[in-house]
Amino acid sequence: MGNFKVKKCNDTEVVKELFKEYSQIKGAESCFVSFDKELADLEGFYSGGALLVGYEEDKPVACIAIKKLNDNTCEAKRLFIKPEYRGKGYARTMLNNMLDKSKELGFTEVTFTTKPSVMQIGYGLYKRMGFEETAEENGTVSMRMAI
Repeated sequence: MGNFKVKKCNDTEVVKELFKEYSQIKGAESCFVSFDKELADLEGFYSGGALLVGYEEDKPVACIAIKKLNDNTCEAKRLFIKPEYRGKGYARTMLNNMLDKSKELGFTEVTFTTKPSVMQIGYGLYKRMGFEETAEENGTVSMRMAI
């Protein structure tokens, strides 16, 4: 983990590439409804939130996005670690950076949805970090955490 840094992303092309790679994971398709619209206007879509990118040795290998829902609540979206960089603890680092940034932006609650059948490891991590399940519908679980 020595050389892993998370930065607020100013280059939306970097994020687009990571998001696109994520969207091609088998089973994740339903997470990418109206994805083209989101990609076409990342700044607008995540206005009031943030795009965070994780770099290993200056190479973008991870991302997470914060979408403002209202003044108190944001939604964490698009947590993705490139497959060849998994197992190094980067997801926890990305989530902790997202929580810190969300607090800094003034939010008091973070929500998100996940598909445990597709993202078992992530789902386990969210539970260990203290996110609570609020609902489940067709295999998609909604989770939240007060911050």
